[in-house]
Amino acid sequence: MRTLLLFIATALAEIAGCYLPYLWLKQGKSVWLMLPGATSLALFAWLLTLHETAAGRVYAAYGGVYICVALGWLWAVDQVRPTAWDVVGGAVALLGMGIIMFQPIR
Repeated sequence: MRTLLLFIATALAEIAGCYLPYLWLKQGKSVWLMLPGATSLALFAWLLTLHETAAGRVYAAYGGVYICVALGWLWAVDQVRPTAWDVVGGAVALLGMGIIMFQPIR
């Protein structure tokens, strides 16, 4: 459970860190959004270091959680309800994450 919650926090930090510059560049919001955006991306990088397994494995598994959190962001922030295809794709991505992260250790 700790691993999944850490991945979710990591994904939220990455998405927020990319979304804030997007608001500035695409929607004409304040350039000052770059400061919390950069802080959020620094938090994202630090959170990835908190996992106890090899970095490459963490990055590979993180992708599955990121997909699901991004779909949640789509719904909550962009106000676009995910399709059944989105939900199935997210489930497949989470299955892949679970296989990678929770494999038996020798």
